[in-house]
Amino acid sequence: MVRPASLVAATPLAGAASSEASLGILRRLAALVLALVLSVSVAACSGSKASAPASLSPAAISSISQQAEGFLAARDRLPDLAELVNTRNWVFTRNLIHGPMQEVSRQMLYINKLLLPADQAEAQKRANALKAALAELDEAARLQDGEALRKSYIKVASSFGLYAQILPAEVKVALKQV
Repeated sequence: MVRPASLVAATPLAGAASSEASLGILRRLAALVLALVLSVSVAACSGSKASAPASLSPAAISSISQQAEGFLAARDRLPDLAELVNTRNWVFTRNLIHGPMQEVSRQMLYINKLLLPADQAEAQKRANALKAALAELDEAARLQDGEALRKSYIKVASSFGLYAQILPAEVKVALKQV
């Protein structure tokens, strides 16, 4: 049986074929637009000049140096602390921690904020290790535990040294630490 042409166009199959064709055209058009956007993006990104390595501003170096002076002054009290630990002088050990060494946390916090973003995570990790070691030392002195006091002092001394390594070279030179 042969159908007239007017009936063929009205059948559902003919409508599906035309919508598939229009979807195909839309897909090609979308792919073309996407390719054009990606091309422009790549061209825009690749045309920039190479950036200089990040460095600290003179103001940041000055601020870090100020805070580092206090940090290094506390570090310079480590021989006094060692003597107190060796003689198991519980009271003066705690006095030294809560007195001259009390500001170390604040100083490290300010230093960490001023460092380059790439160095901040490691500096924070080292600062946390030092604060934890000081807390352990204080607790050992409070409990009058000689062995824990000795072990905690070793952690404190090494943590001071590790944190001092994170200070920028310019600060170390300015403070005559090299």
